[in-house]
Amino acid sequence: MPRVFLNRSVQIRPKSWRDIVQGIFSQVLSVTLASLLFSTTGFANWESQLLWNNDAHMAPKPIPIKLGPDERETISIFERATKSVVFITNTAIRRDFWSLNTFEVPQGSGSGIIWDREGHIVTNFHVVYGADSIQIVLSDQTSLQAQVIGVDPDHDLAVLRIRTSKDHLFPIEVGNSQGLQVGQKVLAIGNPFGLDHTLTTGVVSALGRTIKSMNDRTIEGVIQTDAAINPGNSGGPLLDSDGRLIGINTQIISPSGAYAGIGFAVPVNTIIRVIPQLIQFGKLIRPGMGISLIPDSIAARWGIQGLIIAKVEPGSPAEKAGLESARETRLGRINLGDIITKINQEPVNIFDDLIRILDRHKVGDRITVEVHRNGKSRKVKVTLKSID
Repeated sequence: MPRVFLNRSVQIRPKSWRDIVQGIFSQVLSVTLASLLFSTTGFANWESQLLWNNDAHMAPKPIPIKLGPDERETISIFERATKSVVFITNTAIRRDFWSLNTFEVPQGSGSGIIWDREGHIVTNFHVVYGADSIQIVLSDQTSLQAQVIGVDPDHDLAVLRIRTSKDHLFPIEVGNSQGLQVGQKVLAIGNPFGLDHTLTTGVVSALGRTIKSMNDRTIEGVIQTDAAINPGNSGGPLLDSDGRLIGINTQIISPSGAYAGIGFAVPVNTIIRVIPQLIQFGKLIRPGMGISLIPDSIAARWGIQGLIIAKVEPGSPAEKAGLESARETRLGRINLGDIITKINQEPVNIFDDLIRILDRHKVGDRITVEVHRNGKSRKVKVTLKSID
């Protein structure tokens, strides 16, 4: 007999609170397990992808750096020359006003170059001026005490000496500043602002410049460069494109005191002439004629062009050449003697002109001096002698 399903209403019994709580708990547990399973799977996939990415990026293939011939040459010069460049710090001893105890005060810093294997260091005079203690740091970071051997304030040069093994000394290669040309490449090495060896490059901007030293004397034949020179570069080398010394960085022109594109270096030919004398005598032996001059300001007030001889030293080359000095009459008037107007055909109007010309000569050289006396001009030969 076939079965028949009847449509009838069914009575539903309400759930208890216990059933409701158990249902909610079961649903929460199911969702949590599903989330954990998804998270674990996702994290595993993410982690595996991260590791794969790290494997791809942690050990990249080295990319060779392509350097041009000029870059390789500059790097080679820097590596070679830095062994000859030192860092200089100077301190002065001061006394406390209240306790009267003495203490060292840093005065400044600069750079220097190793001149020879005897331990001589060449730098600027203004780098060591007023120093009671001078410390030298070599390229291998060896720190040594230095003593001043000789100074030439007129050319802003000084020679120091350190005591160390010759194995630590690498003298700079000396070049020639005679044939320099505007536009040729130069390199400056130093310790600007106390930083370790720093290289800057540029060109020779001008030649034959004149600048004033600390004692207001004229330095002739100075090299102008646009290679960046900052405080701390003073005393460091200016090199040519072969890495040879062509000058020592000495001054900058800057309204702010920092690099402004105009730097100056004392030419190496001047350094070659001065340094041996500073090493041997502790000072520059200047050639002279054995005369003293009336100040430029008085000569200008009198309307006289040239150098008025105030005194001729007895037995001097000037006396032997027959030069005469000014003299005072019994009435207190000044009778002028010889007025120097030219030396070796070059006009001289002020004392700096005389110094500039004599600076090119050495003791024993003969010069032609043109003088004006009593309305007449004449020329005499004078052999230069050593003066203090």
